[in-house]
Amino acid sequence: MSPAKSTQLMKPATAAQKLGIYLPATPAEFQETPVSREQLNELDATPPEWLAELRKNGPHPRPVIAHKLGISNAGLARSGVDDALTTAEISELLKAPPQWLVKERATQAAVHEENARVKALKAYKRTLADEQGATTRK
Repeated sequence: MSPAKSTQLMKPATAAQKLGIYLPATPAEFQETPVSREQLNELDATPPEWLAELRKNGPHPRPVIAHKLGISNAGLARSGVDDALTTAEISELLKAPPQWLVKERATQAAVHEENARVKALKAYKRTLADEQGATTRK
């Protein structure tokens, strides 16, 4: 007979990361209490008011800020943005983008273009290899 499974708990920081929220902005109870997978799923499925408010207005963690600004996490670090930003602050940056944001968005666009080029090249080479393999089998 196998022993009963124990519920695995995650640290509040891990749970906050999975929920896409900034841990220091969460209630003290959330910051101090380990979270089970079931609790995390429940929070995600039916978020309490504080969670919905954080997701809507922030402050947001770095990955969310970078995504909303259309830049990489590294670009955000290069720009010197160390603090969590609210949705309003992010909107202001998007309305009147500073030079660093324009540059980082251009860099991000170039990276996406290069990734698409490499992906297309690999697909083309795979097609050639498949065709070559088909002709040698005949």
